[in-house]
Amino acid sequence: MQNDNENFKNEFKKRLYCFVLRLIKFIESLSKNDIVCKTIGSQLLRSGTSILANFVEAKSASSKRDFINFFTHSLKSANESKMWLCLLKDTDRGNKNELKFLLKELTEISKVIASSILTLKGKK
Repeated sequence: MQNDNENFKNEFKKRLYCFVLRLIKFIESLSKNDIVCKTIGSQLLRSGTSILANFVEAKSASSKRDFINFFTHSLKSANESKMWLCLLKDTDRGNKNELKFLLKELTEISKVIASSILTLKGKK
């Protein structure tokens, strides 16, 4: 039987994976004829998938410092993704309801990652 901490980690990883899947579907729905959508969509795909990739990569970190570094990169990618999503929202591109959901979910994901970094650094 897993403890609460392990359950939380597994559930968070699933939540993050589902977020990235939904983000990919959102990016695919953007106009293919709009240079802004194509450019931002490409950047968003890189930063959005990087959140999950760095989170997963942390599991094989060689040290605590390395582990924290992967989490920090994940948080930076989340912040970059928020910026791209906000640009799409503020230029009236993409589905407004989906943008609202993605921004809300990404804000919550960022808070969990930031809190984890502070805990790992012993500042919480």
